[in-house]
Amino acid sequence: MDKLTDAEAASPSLSLFAALSYGAASMAMVFINKAVLMEYSHSMTLLTMQQLATALLIHFGRRMGYTRSRGLEMSTAKKLLPVSLFYNANVAFALASLKGVNIPMYIAIKRLTPLAVLIAGFFSGKGKPSIQVILSVILTAGGVVIAALGDFSFDLFGYSLALTSVFFQTMYLVLVEKSGAEDGLSSVEIMFYNSFLSLPFLLFLIIATGEFPNSFSLLLVKSKSIHFLVILILSFVMGIALNFTMFLCTIVNSALTTTIVGVLKGVGSTTLGFVLLGGVQVHGLNVTGLVINTAGGVWYSYAKYQQRKSKAPKRVSDVETYHK
Repeated sequence: MDKLTDAEAASPSLSLFAALSYGAASMAMVFINKAVLMEYSHSMTLLTMQQLATALLIHFGRRMGYTRSRGLEMSTAKKLLPVSLFYNANVAFALASLKGVNIPMYIAIKRLTPLAVLIAGFFSGKGKPSIQVILSVILTAGGVVIAALGDFSFDLFGYSLALTSVFFQTMYLVLVEKSGAEDGLSSVEIMFYNSFLSLPFLLFLIIATGEFPNSFSLLLVKSKSIHFLVILILSFVMGIALNFTMFLCTIVNSALTTTIVGVLKGVGSTTLGFVLLGGVQVHGLNVTGLVINTAGGVWYSYAKYQQRKSKAPKRVSDVETYHK
């Protein structure tokens, strides 16, 4: 898909489709990645293959005339390189954390991103957020603490990886806001640059972490299983779909819409996480904490909506755009 005209961007049906497709892709991706990692623990190799599949698909799609997106431009690549590094560090740690953290707790921890963004904004001299935003973020963080106290499957290493992912996601979001790197690029072009620039960094990581070459040997063995092959291919397809719908939702709607969809997706994923794929032992504290965490996330979205309504309409680059 190429750049959107003003008419397309304003189309209610396209806006609704972008929001719904992003929510569905984001929710599905968490469960598919968890299913793959339960059988194949090499998360860095998995991410590398997902990014390679994305880059190749867009490249050949352009060569065959399926998209009119522009080719690689070095000036744009240099501008997007730091953004890509932080993005992939975020995703890499998030994938690694899924190996030891159940889905409801993973989603709860990732909701700490707004708190980290608020702290980063305070130190960078940004304006003070509203009382509602501050209180909703505190409620979200408190829910995580309570839920963790009741998490029988508590994995300190997994929690540490998820929190590190929150840090890198915060850095990524702040950098995107400051750079305005995505101005003038279509969703397909953003995907291509992100995937292409990721590959050298990810290849270095799978060698540095010792995943290579054992990860490929294990992949060949696992690929003999039709079940594993199906979910692996699904992870490639959904990885492409998630990135495309995330950028598309932001382009045709707004940063706020993408944020709200992300929170609603989290509510659905948390609920399904208790019954799918296992790994969750129900405890009163755990459930209470997750309910508080979810309520904080919904309140946060409402506060941002109210904040948006009180301002004059304008195109903004909100740091919550890629909250997932």
